[in-house]
Amino acid sequence: MPGKRRKVANPLALAVLGTLRQQPMHPYEMAATMRSQGKERSIKLNYGSLYTVVDNLAKHGYIEAMEASREGRRPERTVYRLTDAGRAELEEWMAELLGTPVKEYPQFEAALALLGVLEPSQVLELLRERVPAVEKAISAERAELAAFPWLPRLFILENEYHLAMQEAELAWVRGVVADLEDGSFPGMDDWARWHETGELPADIAAMAAAAMDEAGFPASEATTPDRRPDGERSS
Repeated sequence: MPGKRRKVANPLALAVLGTLRQQPMHPYEMAATMRSQGKERSIKLNYGSLYTVVDNLAKHGYIEAMEASREGRRPERTVYRLTDAGRAELEEWMAELLGTPVKEYPQFEAALALLGVLEPSQVLELLRERVPAVEKAISAERAELAAFPWLPRLFILENEYHLAMQEAELAWVRGVVADLEDGSFPGMDDWARWHETGELPADIAAMAAAAMDEAGFPASEATTPDRRPDGERSS
């Protein structure tokens, strides 16, 4: 079920609402609080976007200005607080995000979707390189969690989730590497032959044409057997 179309849908807006749920703050303090709590690891944070988000939230009545303060020669800073409408929006938005799975588009998945454009041997080498990189990231994540044993679990759940996702990725990548190394990866010979000869296996070409036809698109030259992975025709 698609989520509600929100007036301010930027994840940074959610973070601002959540931060102001703690207490009223001016934008600089909001950013400092998010960074001190490690939220920039999960939500992209930069000052230019933050001020735009704050303006939009105020425009729609989710937050409101309380007062302006000045420290020494620094520019005047406006303190904002969460409104009743903002609190309702925050709680509804959080309920939707926690309770309703949505399709996300990670970059690694995008690369996997187009994996066939690279030769099997190249894919194997690249995935081998990825394994120690993910292992290093996992070690860093574990070390960070271990450095703050006094923190309540409530404040490190996103770290736990990130670690679990990294561990699952590592196990999966290792499995694919093993399949490529021992040649048990399904269709590996046809995949390699396509790169060597430019000839797409007839059964794969037929499946691609059938899928295009079912989707209502005319079969294109891209599905013909003599089309190489790089777009050139085989000689």
